[in-house]
Amino acid sequence: MYVRDGRRLRPAVSVFAVLLLVLCLAPESFAQRSIDLTLERAVELAMDNSYRVRQLQLGIDQTRRQLRAERAGLRSRAYLDLSMPEIDVISEPKWDSQQQRDVIVRENTRRWLMNLTISQPVVLFGYPTNGYLSLNNRVYRYSQIGAEQDDIRFYNRYYIEYEQPLFQPNELRNDIEEAELNLSDAELNFQGDVANLVDDIADDYYNLFEVSYERIIRKTLVENLRQALAATQELAQEDPSRQIDLDQIQVELANAQEQVNQSESRFRMASSQIKQRLRLDPADAITIEPSLEIAPIEVDVDEAIELGRTLQPRLRRLEITRRERELEVESVRGNGGFEASLAVSYGRESNDPRFSDMFVEPSNSYSVGLQARVPIWDWGQRRERIQASEIRLRQMDLSIEEAELDIETSIRNGVENLSEYQSRALSMRENLERARTVSEQSLQRYREAAISASDLLQNFRRGMDTAENFLDAFLGYRQAILSLQQDTYYDFERGMPILDLFTLDGIGSE
Repeated sequence: MYVRDGRRLRPAVSVFAVLLLVLCLAPESFAQRSIDLTLERAVELAMDNSYRVRQLQLGIDQTRRQLRAERAGLRSRAYLDLSMPEIDVISEPKWDSQQQRDVIVRENTRRWLMNLTISQPVVLFGYPTNGYLSLNNRVYRYSQIGAEQDDIRFYNRYYIEYEQPLFQPNELRNDIEEAELNLSDAELNFQGDVANLVDDIADDYYNLFEVSYERIIRKTLVENLRQALAATQELAQEDPSRQIDLDQIQVELANAQEQVNQSESRFRMASSQIKQRLRLDPADAITIEPSLEIAPIEVDVDEAIELGRTLQPRLRRLEITRRERELEVESVRGNGGFEASLAVSYGRESNDPRFSDMFVEPSNSYSVGLQARVPIWDWGQRRERIQASEIRLRQMDLSIEEAELDIETSIRNGVENLSEYQSRALSMRENLERARTVSEQSLQRYREAAISASDLLQNFRRGMDTAENFLDAFLGYRQAILSLQQDTYYDFERGMPILDLFTLDGIGSE
């Protein structure tokens, strides 16, 4: 037990100091964050914490690396083929021209092979030709194991070779283009998901915005009623018949205060919902300052339609799909049709029983080969496949045409809705100013006993209804802006594409 003297109080002071130090050094996670939430801040938090965005960023990185891998195919590569060793001890039937019959021949051979190749795709003026030019060196040791004496030969050939497929799809170019299309499609998927994320977050944000502003409306009514109550108390002291006005206003004040409490409860629920959406700590405190500012926007319909066709991922993704089906048609036409392949080589070769003499006096060697495959009859199989792929291509043309009409119709409706809601919001803003003036004047006139309490309360309710109507018009105006942004992927308030407003690590030029 401690007593109040200088010596016995020191342990208590020390314990208090330690506790204070622990609280000061407590982890930041125990401290409650206060987040002043705006729509831009909400979207930023959602982008940072969204698993979907992270997955799409990884998908873009994956397709980008696949594109790099395909483009790396345009460069030289070297590889070494080895057979160390290749042993054949087998008996096979072979035709003996002298005996005019098949004979069983037993083979007993050993071969050690090395083939070094440096291959380079042929690219003319930046266009892959699907042909390959290669430098080759082939060396092997070949031995036949005989009954009396082994036969050993060493062989060496170094040569240059050119191979060129003819009348066939350019697989090298098509693979690169398909990888580029896949990357573009992944980036467009990312853009579409970001826009959808912005739209979803905007719904939750403006839900919280609405609840917050309704709370302000209710508090404003409570403040007006308190002033009216104070004025009624003064009037009731001079005129006892005013006592019924006092009771009436107290009832209205109690009801208004209850509406404030309900608004507080709805705000907590909306805050909890948006914190869950943004993956925030439940202990975080969200504050919002609802501002109902309106900056009139003039949108040209034709310009908006052109922006929608240019920026909206839907149409561009359809164009990508159409190009992929064009490549499919090209591949189907090349499969089963006339094919040819040219192969030309030239080099030097030598062979000798001794390895050291293998490089002495090599002789010229060359080869020329032209192979062709001519289809004669396949019961119309190739023709039907080509027509089926062409029908798929025409289906894509119809889908693109339909998408263009949908985009145009949606944007025209969006511009019209924006104009209508903007006019309504501007009109209701002026009406709200008039309602506030009427409420202030009514309160003053009530203090002067010029109007009844019923008239005063009616004007207060009319002012609250006007504020709520203005809020509805403003939210419709904001929703019209967001809908037009969703259709055009363009922010007409800032005059820039909506994706430029955010830092998207997954999107970038290759």
